[in-house]
Amino acid sequence: MAGAVTMPGTQPGAGRPGTERPGAERAGAAHRIAVIGGGPGGLYAAALLKRLDPDREVTVWERNAPDDTFGFGVVLSDETLGGIEHADPAVYAALQEEFVRWDDIDIVHRGTRHTSGGHGFAALSRKRLLAVLHERCRALGVDLRFRTEAPPAAELATAYDLVIAADGVHSLTREAHAEVFRPTLTTHRCRYIWLAADFAFDAFRFEIAETEHGVLQLHGYPYRAATASGSDPGASTVIIEMREEVWRAAGFADVDPAESAERCAKLFAEALGGRPLHGNNSSWLTFRTVVNEHWSCGNTVLLGDAAHTAHFSIGSGTKLAVEDALALAANLQEQPDIPAALAAYETERRPVVESTQRAARASLQWFEELPLYVDQSPRQFAFNLLTRSRRVTHDNLRLRDAHFTEAVERDFGCPPGTPPMFTPFRLGDLELRNRVVVSPMDMYSAVDGVPGDFHLVHLGARALGGAGLVMTEMVCVSERGRITPGCAGLYTDEQADAWARVVDFAHTQAPGTAIGLQLGHSGRKGSTRLMWDGIDEPLDSGNWPLVAPSPLPYGPASQIPHALDAAGLAAVREEFTAAARRAARCGFDLLELHCAHGYLLSSFLSPLTNRRTDAYGGSLEARLRFPLEVFDAVREVWPAGRPMTVRVSATDWADGGTTADDAVAVARAFAAHGADAIDVSTGQVVSDERPAYGRSYQTPFADRIRNETGVPVIAVGAISSWDDVNSLLLAGRTDLCALARPHLYDPHWTLHAAAEQDYAGPGVVWPLQYRAGSRRPQTGRTDAAKPRLALPGAPQPRPFP
Repeated sequence: MAGAVTMPGTQPGAGRPGTERPGAERAGAAHRIAVIGGGPGGLYAAALLKRLDPDREVTVWERNAPDDTFGFGVVLSDETLGGIEHADPAVYAALQEEFVRWDDIDIVHRGTRHTSGGHGFAALSRKRLLAVLHERCRALGVDLRFRTEAPPAAELATAYDLVIAADGVHSLTREAHAEVFRPTLTTHRCRYIWLAADFAFDAFRFEIAETEHGVLQLHGYPYRAATASGSDPGASTVIIEMREEVWRAAGFADVDPAESAERCAKLFAEALGGRPLHGNNSSWLTFRTVVNEHWSCGNTVLLGDAAHTAHFSIGSGTKLAVEDALALAANLQEQPDIPAALAAYETERRPVVESTQRAARASLQWFEELPLYVDQSPRQFAFNLLTRSRRVTHDNLRLRDAHFTEAVERDFGCPPGTPPMFTPFRLGDLELRNRVVVSPMDMYSAVDGVPGDFHLVHLGARALGGAGLVMTEMVCVSERGRITPGCAGLYTDEQADAWARVVDFAHTQAPGTAIGLQLGHSGRKGSTRLMWDGIDEPLDSGNWPLVAPSPLPYGPASQIPHALDAAGLAAVREEFTAAARRAARCGFDLLELHCAHGYLLSSFLSPLTNRRTDAYGGSLEARLRFPLEVFDAVREVWPAGRPMTVRVSATDWADGGTTADDAVAVARAFAAHGADAIDVSTGQVVSDERPAYGRSYQTPFADRIRNETGVPVIAVGAISSWDDVNSLLLAGRTDLCALARPHLYDPHWTLHAAAEQDYAGPGVVWPLQYRAGSRRPQTGRTDAAKPRLALPGAPQPRPFP
C-alpha cells in the first residue's frame, strides 16, 4: 500500500471512522487548514484531512474554474490505487468506474511494432479525476473556492494552523520562501506538447519519427474522456517530444499550438490512423525538475509538484502528489504536533521521491539521447526503451512477458537457457567467457610495493569466483607514483616475481579466467595515508614529492605538486613502459591504462587540473597529448595480441570540468590509437565534486560512448545485481560490466549469479573443489500446504511452527 497509512507504527485501521488509535485525540492540532491549489494532490489532501476529522475547517483555493484542466489522461499505478482504497474507499470506488485498464506497451520503430505485455496500467480523464475529488470534498464539507487566487502563504500561515502549498511546478509559495525551501530547478533539453486524439490506442504506445530535422517521439495512452453525456472510452493522450534544436529546425517555434497539433498529426499519421490531434490550452514546454532541500517553512508545507517533479515519461506526477497527501494526512494523525508531523512526512516521503526522481532522470535522459539508439534493431530498441528507467529490468520483464524477452535474448546471441551475462566477448585475441569483470580495487596491503599473500588470496579467490576478467588494483609505475605506502607496484623485479605468482595461480587454478593489470601513477593524489586511516589525507611523516601537470593541490591539506617539465614527462613515460614490459613477462592477459580518478594521466585530461600553457595544456586535443604518448609507448611494448583498455573519468561532476562530450572525444582518441575498450568511470578528479549517486549512475556515460563511437565499453558504478548486468547488456548500453563492492561482499558473486539463474553452461565454471556447492542450499519451509478445497466456515490449516 502506498502512503503513510501503512508505514511502520501505524495501526491497520488508522483514520477510519469508528476506529480507536493512539494519538487520535491529537488530530485537532491542525484544526484550520488552508490548501493552495486545487489539483489532485491538494484536493485529495483536503478530502483525507476532513474525513479523518469532520470538525476540521479545510479550505481550498483554486484560481481556475472547476471544469478547467490542462492535459488529458492520468495514469495511476496499482500501488497508488491500493493506498487510495485503504484510506478512502469512496474515492476508490468512484475512480474504479472510470478507469481504462490495459497491460501492453507497443513500441514502433522504423515500421516494426513490438508489443510487450504484463505491465498493468489504469488511466482516466484528468477532468473526471478532478470531478470525483470535487464531489468527495463537497460531500465531506470542504470549502472549495474556485476562480479565486489564494492569499499569500505567509498571510494564510497567521490565520490557519496548517498551510498546504499544492500550487504546482511554478509554485509561488516556494518562490516566496525560497530562502527556506532552497529549491533547485533544472530545465532539460527537450520540448514537448500535450495533445489528445479522439480514439483509444490499444496499448501504451511509443513511436519514433525520423525526419530531416532530427528525431521526434510520440508517447500515447488511452483513457476515458469526460463528455457532457457521461464517459466515452474512446480517447488518448498524445505527447510529442523532441530536442530543442530539432523543435527549432522543424519550425515549431514559429507556429501556434493549433498548427503544431496539425503538423504532429501528419508526422505520426500512421500511428493515428490519419486522425487529427487537438489541444487544450496546449503549448510547447520544457520540463523542469524541481528539488527542494526542505519541504516545510513553519506551518507551511509543500506537496506534489511544488515539492518535486518527475518526468512525464514514467507517469509519476499525479501518483507522487496523491501519495504525498496520504503520507501527510497519516502523519498529522500520528504525530504529537504539526512540526513533528511535517518532519515525519518529509522523512517518510523524501527517499521515495528521490528514488522516483532518479528513475525519472534516467528515463528523461534516455529520451534526450534518443538519436544514439535509432540504429539499434527494433526489438533491442524496444527492450532498451522498456528498461530505460532501471525500474523494469531483464528479470522483471521476463516475468511480465517471457516470449518477448526470450526473443530479445535470441537476437543478442544467447544460447537457449543462457543469461546474457554468460555469453562470451572478445577483446583483441582474448576471448572472455562471460561479461563480468572484477573491478580494480585498491587494497593498500603491499609492502614496499610488493604484493604478498593477501593479494594472492584476494585475487585468487575472485579468479575462482567465476568472473570472466579479474583486474588488479591500480599498480604503480614508480615508488613516487604510489598513492599510499601500501600501494602495489611494478617497478622492481621482486614485485614482478610476486605478480607472476598471482597470475600463475589464476591461470592454473581457475583456467578460463583472464587476469588484467591496471597500470597508473598517483600524480597529485599521492603520498597519502592508507584509506582506513584517512582517505586522501597527507602522511604524518615520510612524505615524498608529487608531480602533476600543474602545481595545484588536491585538497586544502594536500601537498603542492611539482609541474612536470619535458625531462619529467619523458621519465614518467619510461616508467610506464618499463612496468608494461614486466607485466607482459608476468603473463597478464590484459593491460589497462589508468586515466581516471584524478591520478596523473587523468589530471592531464581535465581542464580543472591542467592549467598548462605549453603543448600539453589548453584545448582538449592538447590535454590528450601526454596520455596518448604514454598509451602509444605502452602499446608498443605490450604484446600485439593482448588487449589494452583505458579507464577514464567521463565527467568531473564539477563546473568547468570534463563533460560527457569531452569523454566521447577522449574515447575516440584512445580507440584511434589502438585501445580495445574504454572502461568508463566518473569523478574523483577534484575534491569538491558533486556526484549524482544512484543505482547504475555511471552507466549512461558508458552507454553514450558505446552508441556514439562504436567503441566497446566497460560499465561501472553501483551495478549491484546480476539482473542489472543482464539488463544493461541486452539493452546495448555496455559490453562488459565491472563490479567492485559486490565482489568484496561475495568473492564468488559470479558463481552464485549462475546458481541463482539455474545456469550451468560454459560461461561460468565451478572449480572442481567447489562443484558440490553449485546448487543453492535448501531453506526451511515457511508456508503451509494449501487446501485442495476451501468450504465456507471450515477451519483453516495452521501454519507449520
